[in-house]
Amino acid sequence: MLLKDKVSIITGGARGIGEAIALRLAEEGSDIAICDVDTDALSLAQKAIEAKGRSVLTEKVDVTNAEDVQKFVQKVLDKFSKIDILINNAGITRDGLLVRMNVADWDAVLDVNLKGTFNCTKAVARPMMKQRGGKIVNIASIIGLVGNAGQANYAASKGGVIAFTKSAAKELAARNVNVNAIAPGFIKTQMTDKLPEDVKSAIMKQIPLGKWGSADDVANVALFLVSDASTYITGQVVQVDGGMVT
Repeated sequence: MLLKDKVSIITGGARGIGEAIALRLAEEGSDIAICDVDTDALSLAQKAIEAKGRSVLTEKVDVTNAEDVQKFVQKVLDKFSKIDILINNAGITRDGLLVRMNVADWDAVLDVNLKGTFNCTKAVARPMMKQRGGKIVNIASIIGLVGNAGQANYAASKGGVIAFTKSAAKELAARNVNVNAIAPGFIKTQMTDKLPEDVKSAIMKQIPLGKWGSADDVANVALFLVSDASTYITGQVVQVDGGMVT
């Protein structure tokens, strides 16, 4: 197993890409701590991870609240004594054209997607630096690379995550902590399933591979980035988009 006896935190880990990553890391031997705001989904995810034979800690956490995040990280340390891996996956959208976007929708997306990534990274940085090792993977988006009409707030947040990743990688490298990002393209999830068929068709025409990605496609890249196979990779953004952005 690639992650035997490792301890991983996955934010937004109860559904979608986050859950897929949690399950993939558990399959490779990692114990798992997941936080989310959906308590029902957390309970289901816990059962799925326990079925993989790994220890699990679940907690309802608002990643925009630094104190909540710090308390969760301390609970992980109390239970597992260390933190080897952090996946910053928690994220939301509040789409709308720029001229119609209200301040609340702008703030909500930046708070969860960017501030949440900062809060969680800061909370695990000291334990990882102290143990002189760790892997952090931030889930960004191709929208953070190229932008998208109607998603100014989301694009800004994910572009910020990419820039944050590169800066954090440089700061933490001396203590053997790798920080990378994944930029998914259009991934089949509950969120994208709700898109109108004409929108799905238009998106498909932009993807050279001619198909949507799966949450497992992202999880497999995350596994690589947190494994020993990627020890000389840091500050990078890996696109998982079927060739959509080149």
